[in-house]
Amino acid sequence: MSNSADFPGPGSSPARRRRVRPVRILTAGVFALAGLIFFTSFDTAKGTNIRTDASLLKLSDLIHERSRKNGELEESNGALRGDIESLAERDDGSTEEEDDKLAALEERAGTQKLKGEAVTVTLNDAPPDATAKLPGYPEPQPDYLVIHQQDLQAVVNAMWQGGAEGIKVMDQRLISTSAVRCVGNTLILQGRVYSPPYKITAVGDPKKLKKALAASPAIQNYMVYVNVYGLGWQVEDEGTVTLPGYAGTVDLHYAEPVE
Repeated sequence: MSNSADFPGPGSSPARRRRVRPVRILTAGVFALAGLIFFTSFDTAKGTNIRTDASLLKLSDLIHERSRKNGELEESNGALRGDIESLAERDDGSTEEEDDKLAALEERAGTQKLKGEAVTVTLNDAPPDATAKLPGYPEPQPDYLVIHQQDLQAVVNAMWQGGAEGIKVMDQRLISTSAVRCVGNTLILQGRVYSPPYKITAVGDPKKLKKALAASPAIQNYMVYVNVYGLGWQVEDEGTVTLPGYAGTVDLHYAEPVE
């Protein structure tokens, strides 16, 4: 039943009897706000398509663009380093013994090309709709179906233990300061970003390299996920290959205390 205040009293005019409903006020406010937003958007755009403005690029696009530029800078740095070495070799006053010692150090440091027999390991994510292939295992969580940093590190460590003379991850040579890091399911290596499948190539004795891979406990654990959920794993003999020399900076960067 309506409240008695809803009924007009004697002598009241129609205008005074009509109550202002809150719903009408709310509706009017919504339309006013929508109009303000529309006008602000129009004034901001100034006739341009603000949806495609460079400032609205996805973070992933910016990361891949920076990765591409880093790759170009590495190639340029490698070329300049080669020019400097060529000029230094003309007449630097060093003896033949000193030159041989320097060449051996550069080879061990990974800054020179390396040729020899090689083995390549390829790791890849499992299909997104993968299910458990063997009885007794739970259905996969998303975390089970992607390559992790620990998987890449396990392969690299096993190859070093197998006597690798040099290792290349994707298209970059590893050196003593290289760090294999993953963010999500992407690899960040020396300022560049990569997506799976990941390829790791090592120069060395193929038999020893494959034996070390098979003996690694971390890789044995990874193989469980390969067999159960379909993570990618492939080991191939590459024959004779030439690994590139490391072309990035060799300067060490470290934090300093604020004075």
